Amino acid sequence: MNWIKKTTLIGTIVMISGAFIYGISTENKNKITKEGTSQFFPVSIDFAGESTPLQITDVRERLDRELLINANLDATTLLIIKRANRAFPIIEPILKKYGVPDDFKYLAVIESGLANAVSPAGARGVWQFMPLTAKEKGMEVNDMVDERYHLEKSTEAACKYLLEAKAKFGNWTLAAASYNGGMTGVTKQIEMQQVDSYYDLLLNDETSRYVFRILALKEIMKDPVKFGFTVDVSEMYVNLPSKIITIDTSIPDLASFAKSQGINYKILKIHNPWLRDKKLLNQNKKTYEIEIPLSGY
Repeated sequence: MNWIKKTTLIGTIVMISGAFIYGISTENKNKITKEGTSQFFPVSIDFAGESTPLQITDVRERLDRELLINANLDATTLLIIKRANRAFPIIEPILKKYGVPDDFKYLAVIESGLANAVSPAGARGVWQFMPLTAKEKGMEVNDMVDERYHLEKSTEAACKYLLEAKAKFGNWTLAAASYNGGMTGVTKQIEMQQVDSYYDLLLNDETSRYVFRILALKEIMKDPVKFGFTVDVSEMYVNLPSKIITIDTSIPDLASFAKSQGINYKILKIHNPWLRDKKLLNQNKKTYEIEIPLSGY
């Protein structure tokens, strides 16, 4: 076994302007609810550097809808802001490494709320991969290991998909839409409707809302105080200092393994959610990296 230090991200905080007080700003929240989003509506907005045509009536209304909805999902949006403090420092450098625009971290937000969610269709993890797509992108998915729950590896897989989609469609906005509607589905609609912009396409309700949900969460999370969300730094979720154990053998009992590392089974699974069984059989001697928190768990 090799012992590798993992850099702590505990000091990295999501950029939030203004003073930090845990809770919902009643004054701003009432303004958004009673007066709509007019005073909060952006003069301009873009996704991945691609301008959103707010001069088009339905485009403006669709963004307004998502801003209103998400600004008033108090607990849900507040939880996302707190989780982002832990997830974004892991996601952001991977996006940068692959040359994928930083705005795609908000795609992960709307896919899962930055939690290891499970969809009725069987998609799992922060990036909500289906099993077949996950395997195609190089992730291991079986009864003992499911790397859809591995944030670093699933982010890399998402980058691979998005780069393929960008090469196919020529812009990031359609690449984002295809993450929901599929490359084949979006291509079919482009050919049938004879347009080449997401904002000119008539799509199913979910895909039609998809990019606007990304834009709305981007706008809210860039300046949450403006939308009534104020969070004390001490209430943000953080990445604990940890070490990485590299292992290429089987672990017959993960509970006993956890105890040997000075933690318990629960903590092991929290920090390594990709471990899906009570054991890790490794007949092929594949190398796995297991995170062990050092303290504060």
